[in-house]
Amino acid sequence: MAVPNPDAVQAAPSDFIRDIVAADVAAKRYPGIVTRFPPEPNGYLHIGHAKAICLDFGIALENGGRCNLRLDDTNPAKEDIEYVEAIVEDVRWLVSGWADHCLGLKPGGHPYYASDYFPQFYEHALALIRAGRAYVCDLTAKETDEYRGSPDRPGRDSPYRNRSIEENLDLFQRMKAGEFPDGARTLRARIDMASPNIWLRDPLLYRIRHTEHHQTGAAWCIYPMYDYAHCLSDYIEGISHSLCTLEFVVHRPLYDWVLESLSLPGPLPHQYEFARLKIGYTVMSKRKMLQFVAEGIVSGWDDPRMFTLSGFRRRGVPAASLRRFAMGTGITKFDSLTDPAVFEHILREDLNVSALRRLAVLRPVKVVLTNIPAGEVIELEALNNPGDPSSGVRKLPLTRELYIDSDDFMESPPPKYFRLRPGGEVRLKYACIIACQEVVKDASGAVAELRCTADLDSRTGGPNAARKVKGTIHWVSATHSFEAEVRLYDRLFTVEDPDAGEDLRQFVNPHSLEIVTARLEAALRDATPEHRFQFERLGYFAPDPKDSGPGRPVFNRTITLKDTWARK
Repeated sequence: MAVPNPDAVQAAPSDFIRDIVAADVAAKRYPGIVTRFPPEPNGYLHIGHAKAICLDFGIALENGGRCNLRLDDTNPAKEDIEYVEAIVEDVRWLVSGWADHCLGLKPGGHPYYASDYFPQFYEHALALIRAGRAYVCDLTAKETDEYRGSPDRPGRDSPYRNRSIEENLDLFQRMKAGEFPDGARTLRARIDMASPNIWLRDPLLYRIRHTEHHQTGAAWCIYPMYDYAHCLSDYIEGISHSLCTLEFVVHRPLYDWVLESLSLPGPLPHQYEFARLKIGYTVMSKRKMLQFVAEGIVSGWDDPRMFTLSGFRRRGVPAASLRRFAMGTGITKFDSLTDPAVFEHILREDLNVSALRRLAVLRPVKVVLTNIPAGEVIELEALNNPGDPSSGVRKLPLTRELYIDSDDFMESPPPKYFRLRPGGEVRLKYACIIACQEVVKDASGAVAELRCTADLDSRTGGPNAARKVKGTIHWVSATHSFEAEVRLYDRLFTVEDPDAGEDLRQFVNPHSLEIVTARLEAALRDATPEHRFQFERLGYFAPDPKDSGPGRPVFNRTITLKDTWARK
């Protein structure tokens, strides 16, 4: 049985943006469809970016086009090469095997950068000044805000708005030369200080910032604002459809104004907006994520509890499952909150098909099968994946001493408890029925071992194979298993909308991470990070790519077998 491709399972997407693109293709408005994914390298990508990536690359894929990976690196004070490298790795991972042939990169496989175009941006700024459409302003940041007015009150003209073209050219060139300190002057567009759209009230185009840039070093001390650089980067790269989230609706008139004011030869790119992905029980603000990293609440941006792409990858989430979820949320113009259970359901569906089955005991209790001689090994067989016979079988050794999970034994159980109890019977999965004869305790009164007898005739093919008991539990051989660290991850927050409180820390789930020393069947010892497993009766797990070593895997829980939050 072939493992189905999750990308092929979904019906072809349909939404208002794809309808617009289809109309443009039919009208031959552009020589080709080119999109872009342009994150700022001031943090790691999160699940919201996955939706944007799937849309940008999906449009390119469906139209035989290209999607450029571009870093909008116009604010070096908040950016870092660490974020650049993480973004490139995350994007490559998410589109690999799906739309990687649409990935637009520079020669040598490097991403595009807005900083690649700093010389062109500067020349275009000079052109705006010469056309009387931009001026150098000496107002401070606070004064600029005061002069801008408010949504119900028009702004006031800057006292520097009517400088001559010659003076503006001179001052702007001196800004570039580094003559003035940070904040002393800005370059502003001359548009309309009474516009009902505040973003058109003479917005800033450049500011002075004597900060080294991770790509250009100290070559520049003036840096363009996002709204100015974004539209020009799109134009320079030949982008046809610039897809943004809804907060950029009010920015679109400025996007168009810059391009139209420069009298650029067409075709010009056009911006379209869609609703961002907002998902419950997490936060997707880079600032808040950085706070959690800085305060040590999580181990880093790639902590498996974080809804970052690197966190998902470390947790063992398949890229195809994340794409399936992101594309399934739909493209609309209306914000909504998505329950993470939707994502978790998709994840369980995909892993159920593809994950290899293995036995693991998270909280071991020793069991001694008194009627099996010491040193004897009874070889059993188990399917690697019941849904995929081609995955084959593996050997499981049944020995005198083994381990079961402490959750599968109770000395004084409640009614309808069908696991092991004193005098009770259960079936060991893939093995036989055992009966508990004696409970041995240590000096503190804790259970040290359970002494049981095995009905070896109840094995598959044996004379008692049809004998029924109500409980089946998992186990591992004590002598043919090994110890390993297993990390049990859960949701980071206890409430659906943690942003609703003043302090996110009050909603942190104290049980979001539990680390146990488990006993794992021997077949797991050589597991590598690309492997995915179902620990039977427990959940889906993957080796940690950072902390695992040869023959020494550390496992992260990707997802539980069932949704426990629905009951909560």
